Amino acid sequence: MIRRSAWLVLAAVLLTSCQYIQSRGVLTTFTPEVLPGETTSASTARPSTTATSLPPTPSDTPVPPTPTATPTPTATPTPTAIPFASDFPDPAGYVWVPVAGGLTQPTDLTHAGDGSGRLFVLEQAGLVRVIRDGQLDSTPFLDIRERVGSRANEQGLLGIAFHPDYAANGLFYVNYTDTSGNTVIARFSVSDDPERADPGSELKILQVGQPFGNHNGGGLAFGPDGMLYVALGDGGLANDPQGNGQSLDSLLGKVLRVDVSGEEPYSIPADNPYAAGGGRLEIWAYGLRNPWRISFDALTGDMYIGDVGQGQWEEIDFQAGGTPGGLNYGWVYREGAHPFEVSPPPGLPLVDPVAEYDHSQGCSVTGGYVYRGQALPDWQGIYLYGDYCTGFVWGLLQGAEGAWRDQLLFRTGVLISSFGVDEAGEVYLVSHEGGIFRLDAR
Repeated sequence: MIRRSAWLVLAAVLLTSCQYIQSRGVLTTFTPEVLPGETTSASTARPSTTATSLPPTPSDTPVPPTPTATPTPTATPTPTAIPFASDFPDPAGYVWVPVAGGLTQPTDLTHAGDGSGRLFVLEQAGLVRVIRDGQLDSTPFLDIRERVGSRANEQGLLGIAFHPDYAANGLFYVNYTDTSGNTVIARFSVSDDPERADPGSELKILQVGQPFGNHNGGGLAFGPDGMLYVALGDGGLANDPQGNGQSLDSLLGKVLRVDVSGEEPYSIPADNPYAAGGGRLEIWAYGLRNPWRISFDALTGDMYIGDVGQGQWEEIDFQAGGTPGGLNYGWVYREGAHPFEVSPPPGLPLVDPVAEYDHSQGCSVTGGYVYRGQALPDWQGIYLYGDYCTGFVWGLLQGAEGAWRDQLLFRTGVLISSFGVDEAGEVYLVSHEGGIFRLDAR
């Protein structure tokens, strides 16, 4: 998600020169690392590939240093004094409480919906870890490091979604880049030991060739309709050189929607917008650059997408629950709600984001979740999202009249790689430095 060396320098200044002080102590700060989502590293262009044609590993993909464990914050990210709108709770009354640490480059967090109360956290190199009652299990739930390629900054184990009937069938899905740099959507099952998945149970349900080492997307989510949604970036490099975002013949730059409840590896829902032709059957939405996290409102079924921008604008895209697919979110004709370098064909309907921010406030959006927990009633219906580089966290809310209100709420000072929710609907923040935090009242 991080693109420019200048932003890395600025992020380093922000994160190492500031102290965030509150009654529980001083937030430990870190030197920024590059997170999955954006780089500016260029590779030699190769011909476009299809979902089943996998190109060889690029020989010129930059190789970052081997990931090592980093210190974990022991103090809580503290909201600074920020003027806020009356639609939102006063952030000064809330705090991001440390839940667990000791993780190495975590990229996603979710739960299994099985009543166990466990949190499942991905590590970029290829581990699924378990947090139980605030303790990180020493033995991974799943270890597929030998299958995962994470040499480039935006590669690795990037997304996870448990089947809605996991308690009965033990199935879950992951999104990772393989050792050749290509996207794999795979199904695994739990072993006879409910605390361990069976690494030999892998069924690769979808493989998508990646022409470059960045813009892999990575999100997975089951919608309220029981379908599996898959977020894929446009394939990499600047300005979408292969035109994947607008091409209905490519799976890249899309949100896909497939039915994994019946025949293997999956079937096409009859109400997918191109199920009868005119585009790839799996496509649900298009015109995306690098969707880093998708989620559904547990109450309304609304879909939110955090789409990483290019040079100026980061955006949150939206689709109301129960509405038809086929929405075009505009990339590469637009960056956010703003014209980009290419003009769209006359009459082409494009959907503007419901929120955006420019690069004076960050450089790489991290999509989040709508709060539907019980512990913080004032937060009901607020969508929380953040920026990786600055650690800013915003709240987004749609009023009864339909207008959207967007409010900066927290300046956490951590590198936000993801958000997550537990079985009770409480919201968590994932720091790429290795810490997990939960939003709580003071």
